[in-house]
Amino acid sequence: MAPLKVQLLLTGNELMAGDVTDTNSVVIAQSLKEIGVEVARKVTIGDDVSMLITEIRLMSEQADVLIINGGLGPTVDDLTAYALAEATSTKLALHPDAQAHLNSWSIKRGAELNKANLKQAMLPDNSDVIPNEIGSAVGFSTTFNKCKIYCTPGVPHELILMLSDSIIPSVSELMSDTPNYLIKRFQVYGLGESSLQMFVDTHLPNWPEEIELGFRAKSPFVELKLTTRTITGKKLLPEWTQRIHQLLGAHILEEINSQERDMAEHILELLANKGLTITTAESCTGGLIASLITSIANASQSFEAGFVTYSNQIKSEIIDVAPSTLVQYGAVSKEVAEEMARGALKKSKADIVIAVTGIAGPSGGSKEKPVGSVWIAWGSADQLKSAYFCIKGSRKNFQQTVANRSLDLIRRLLLNNSELPFYMK
Repeated sequence: MAPLKVQLLLTGNELMAGDVTDTNSVVIAQSLKEIGVEVARKVTIGDDVSMLITEIRLMSEQADVLIINGGLGPTVDDLTAYALAEATSTKLALHPDAQAHLNSWSIKRGAELNKANLKQAMLPDNSDVIPNEIGSAVGFSTTFNKCKIYCTPGVPHELILMLSDSIIPSVSELMSDTPNYLIKRFQVYGLGESSLQMFVDTHLPNWPEEIELGFRAKSPFVELKLTTRTITGKKLLPEWTQRIHQLLGAHILEEINSQERDMAEHILELLANKGLTITTAESCTGGLIASLITSIANASQSFEAGFVTYSNQIKSEIIDVAPSTLVQYGAVSKEVAEEMARGALKKSKADIVIAVTGIAGPSGGSKEKPVGSVWIAWGSADQLKSAYFCIKGSRKNFQQTVANRSLDLIRRLLLNNSELPFYMK
């Protein structure tokens, strides 16, 4: 059976004028993706009744699901309910559930329900209310041209709650007619999108046509997706999932079942499970690695300290890098990175360390040590490793790559995985 066809219709002059950035379509698309549904088409138009009516009629003929966002407020330029009624040749009527919601909303705020607000209870005949636990405007749904239409508010936090509580479960029920629809999503680190596709194509050339392969870059990761919609594909999926695991090994961080996790979240989970603590000593990343770790709730259970030692003098004074080492080998060197690591371990008394020293650019490089050069040291006092990389690109890209690569190397260490990642081959 064909996948569910979903389209989005966003409305508002503020969107067309650029006064408001469209983040709602991203939220909707990501929420749908969690249940294996992708948006096929998105249209944004201003507060124009005739255009809204035309688009609703057209999109309802093309899609199984149409989500309309915006235009549910109390003012004259909020036109969604009227446009939907016109498009579906129905009338607007006072919906008792929507009116009860407005009455309750007004009482809670000690306000009197006025005529403008009551407009939000005028809904197309035969529509069902979608509860709004936060705002005054309820959402509503109806069916037209065999297309399920959901109308949602433009206020982002109201939309998010409505999606999770009502719309996504409803769309999931629509998918119940496709019992062979299954999707496996994997979070991959260490290969780019095109490199990952070529690697899979090369090593698994007999990939079955019943299982669709998909790739999506979401820095610093790539999402690898396996989708089946047939009985045969459903039977083959476990075998080919296992082959993907065997092929990619530790490049797969996890199978994504809900919200994707950052690299630091994976590290903190592993540290907590092993009862270990970590420290960082950073030069070229300026504290970014420590920031990524401490941005996660409860990081204090596993994170001891972070040292930002930008100058040579501070490297010596704070984490005991010998001045002679700096003179002999230079700040960007294996020897300095390892001394930074040992010094941070000693000062913090942590179990695990990441130390980085490099040239972020755009200037400061040399023939021997070009811009993008970095030494990373990682591990424990008894098992300290180091590696050189040259990471080209902008200063921001360099710092982000160094930070995530460092965390990935720690992840592999904590997993006792000795396999070389692709970025070290």
